[in-house]
Amino acid sequence: MNTTDIKYFTPKEAERTLPLVKQIVKDILDASFQIRTIVESLGGSMQENDEVKKLARDINGYIKELEEIGCFYKDWNFSIGLIDFPSVINGEDVFLCWRSDEDSIRYYHGINDGYAGRREIPEYLLNQDNSKN
Repeated sequence: MNTTDIKYFTPKEAERTLPLVKQIVKDILDASFQIRTIVESLGGSMQENDEVKKLARDINGYIKELEEIGCFYKDWNFSIGLIDFPSVINGEDVFLCWRSDEDSIRYYHGINDGYAGRREIPEYLLNQDNSKN
């Protein structure tokens, strides 16, 4: 994906997507929980289970939905639901960062920093509504 294809979000724009993003993340986490439950009931074996395959396809579809919105699913353990929204803060490409147990988007991190590098979004940016696109 080249940079002209990237949707950049202001914190306010990302916040407006949260009702839909929250539902999609809930669907991902619910489906992954169902997969874990099925696998545990099979004694840890993945075998050829049609329900697991369907749920995995569903998860892939949900992740594509998030990408169509312009954000990215980052919780590959499928336990908390982490979402990154491309943004620009102080001239630097960053990701606004949201977890499914948070009410709103209040943190960001550098492109290479990941979740461990989360910092609070500067207050003055929380109400701005102009994006790079």
